[in-house]
Amino acid sequence: MELIKTDIAIVGAGGAGLRTAIAVAESNPDLKVALISKVYPMRSHTCAAEGGAAGVIKSDDSLDLHFNDTVGGGDWLTDQDVVEYFVNEAPKELLQLEHWGCPWSREPNGSVGVRPFGGMKIKRTWFAADKSGFHILHTLFQTSLKYPSIERFDEFFSIDLLMADGRCQGVVAMEMKSGRLFRFQAKAVVLCSGGAGRMFPFSTNGAIKTGDGTAMAYRAGVPTKDMEFVQYHPTGLLATGILLTEGCRGEGGVLRNKDGYRYLQDYGMGPETPLGEPVLKTMELGPRDRLSQAFWHEQQKGNTIPTPWGDSTHLDMTHLGEKHIDERLPLVRDLSITYAGVDPVKEPVPIRPVVHYMMGGIHTNIDAETPVPGLFAVGECACASLNGANRLGSNSLTELLVFGKRAATNAVEFARNRNSEANESELQEQADKVQTKVRELVQRSGGAESIAGLRSEMTKSLEEGAGIYRTEETLQKTCNTIADLRKRYAGIELHDKSNVFNTDLFQALELENMLALAQTVAEGALARKESRGSHQRLDYEARDDEQYLKHTLAYYQGDEAPRIDYHDVVITKSKPGVRDYSGGAK
Repeated sequence: MELIKTDIAIVGAGGAGLRTAIAVAESNPDLKVALISKVYPMRSHTCAAEGGAAGVIKSDDSLDLHFNDTVGGGDWLTDQDVVEYFVNEAPKELLQLEHWGCPWSREPNGSVGVRPFGGMKIKRTWFAADKSGFHILHTLFQTSLKYPSIERFDEFFSIDLLMADGRCQGVVAMEMKSGRLFRFQAKAVVLCSGGAGRMFPFSTNGAIKTGDGTAMAYRAGVPTKDMEFVQYHPTGLLATGILLTEGCRGEGGVLRNKDGYRYLQDYGMGPETPLGEPVLKTMELGPRDRLSQAFWHEQQKGNTIPTPWGDSTHLDMTHLGEKHIDERLPLVRDLSITYAGVDPVKEPVPIRPVVHYMMGGIHTNIDAETPVPGLFAVGECACASLNGANRLGSNSLTELLVFGKRAATNAVEFARNRNSEANESELQEQADKVQTKVRELVQRSGGAESIAGLRSEMTKSLEEGAGIYRTEETLQKTCNTIADLRKRYAGIELHDKSNVFNTDLFQALELENMLALAQTVAEGALARKESRGSHQRLDYEARDDEQYLKHTLAYYQGDEAPRIDYHDVVITKSKPGVRDYSGGAK
């Protein structure tokens, strides 16, 4: 096993990983950075984000308004010190991106353009047409190339963290093209590995989003936090799950049921207003959890449209006109034509809610630190408690930037204070265990289980039991199924026994990660006997601040179900109130 020594190892080279690496290199060019990614950086999932990034820039907006939208949107499960830091730093990071060359869309007077986004009561989302994540990722990647201290390890699959002397000291990863294992020894490790939406069958997430970093931290003793909060995006393209950005609704697109009726006015989103008005009532600009739940209710009433790929409603943008759509939503038009055979200029697009984002993740504080010294986490794999029970669209891209820089600052400080030598023998012993585990997995024979079969059962169970609406019965059934699947995982057999790009092996390792995390989702949801944000229970319909105004922590217990505990929510100035979206979005 080859040894690579570095100062800071970063797992994941998407928006969070690149921003972290740049911040380290800018402030401390003498520190070596190993940027480890299972895909080429420009294939990271940040590239798929379409709508934009939130930050206060206009004179009619304020930091307090952004704070209130985020806290209320998260149903008061956000840590308010984290939110306050975030809204203050957001404009600085977005301006920094502009200085690095991000081509934000402009107003006619040349100033940065902003568009409305769901759950935000005022326009504050910076955008680059409908390819915002693409341009942000390109900007960060190009900027990172300036720094020789950043060494990239593309297409390296991270398998496990290395722990010694009570702190994280590295990671074991496999080079995909050769099958060789590498021990990355580091003074600090930052996980930026993305979410785990592929646990569900219908998702906007790319195939790489399997929760690898979250599962590694979980096995290393770091609790996951708030994993029961899984966000459904209300406008996934039917059949494929491809995201149609919230920008569609920000630009004036509307949702209609089978009768052509704008049904959101029946679910506390405000009265219908004439199309084309410059200021619309909340309606389609309500938060994602509420819009997805409204679809479920329309489905129960028989108001959805049956199709071979399941029930749908319509996203109608025909009134916007071809010129406006081609200027502001060119990718959406292309995706709709290519994957649904529908031109949004001429007819409504069939859509349905689709799993989009994990509000939960690795337990971190405002400094991006985990409870394990030397281990930090940023982005969707982490839970600093910015998003609470429901993330507002366009906060996540900015979160990558704000907390990527924050993690870099604190990881550098930690690394510079490490004077003691690493425990080489203990680290090598752990690395050898990883090597043995991989070898045994590849060489196993006579297994009766298939990776595809177990994965299919997992995704179906989560969708049926821990979907948009949940009950004690459905959740308990899902908990039982996932526990059984984790036991049956020991019976899988790989068909590919080779070393070079063994995708069979990678999918097996990803499945192990997803099964562990799926259990935290189901068990956390079962224990939370209330409805809050994206976690909605038909048997406990009310929000219960007295019992559950707290974060769920899930602790790894080997083959057993996780131990569930709780952690206080930080409240500074906004007391829990009613989430009201019946007013206007300016």
